[in-house]
Amino acid sequence: MMPSYMIKNKIKKRTIMNKPLAGKTALITGSGRGIGKALALKLSKEGANIVINDLDEAPAKETVAEIEAQGGKAIAVIGSVTANGFADKFINEAITAFGTPDILINNAGYTWDSMIHKASDKQFDAMYEIHLKAPFQLNRAFSQAVIPVAKAEAEAGKEVFRKIINISSVAGEYGNIGQVNYSSMKAALSGMTKTLSKELGRHKINVNCVAFGVIETRLTEATNEKKTIVVDGNEVAVGIPEKVSQGFARMIPLGRSGTPEEAANGVYLFCTPESNYISGQITVVGGGLRM
Repeated sequence: MMPSYMIKNKIKKRTIMNKPLAGKTALITGSGRGIGKALALKLSKEGANIVINDLDEAPAKETVAEIEAQGGKAIAVIGSVTANGFADKFINEAITAFGTPDILINNAGYTWDSMIHKASDKQFDAMYEIHLKAPFQLNRAFSQAVIPVAKAEAEAGKEVFRKIINISSVAGEYGNIGQVNYSSMKAALSGMTKTLSKELGRHKINVNCVAFGVIETRLTEATNEKKTIVVDGNEVAVGIPEKVSQGFARMIPLGRSGTPEEAANGVYLFCTPESNYISGQITVVGGGLRM
């Protein structure tokens, strides 16, 4: 009869092997809080090594600690995705810690709303920097790191799939009042996604986009109080007036806003091997909402 410790080791190995992302490394921007944090915890539970990013050190370290507490591996790279040289730094630190990356999720972002007749160039430029230029730079850095490895794998007869998931919004798909800057960048991100799926497909890199509806985060909290946060030196309003929030809920066929965990589950689908033959898609995770 097999000793009990050998049985336990076999069960442990089988459990690890059964995790769909075992041995993979996932890089997630804006993952110290909210949807990004939920996504980091989800991917870690499924076996991935996680590279956390946040503007602030405290939430990033807290997320790393939670991942380690559940038996996962993670590091934190602190800083703004809009900073000069950040993209290369993010990818390089991931490689140093875990080797060639497998999954990049461009999740970092915020909104800075204004009607067109009141909108400033500064507001427009801020949304361009974080929602379009930063994903471009990160996607480029990821591709530059992965393509040589992918070519070597192909020459060896191996087919190894990697993933880029760009995070968008229903505002980018259907437009939204007061968000001409934000919705413009998210719409452009859809074009980037479709183009990169064609450029990178031969290297077995799937590129997809997940557009969120109304998800419960500090940015979309229902409140009649005036609340602000500072992002990259810009003071921006957060929260949605309660009447507006209730109106959104009535528009959502499923009858309510989504949780960060539900949003994370939608992204997770495009990280799995089951999505290996899906690329260039824009998928709305919004409970059926069409604005």
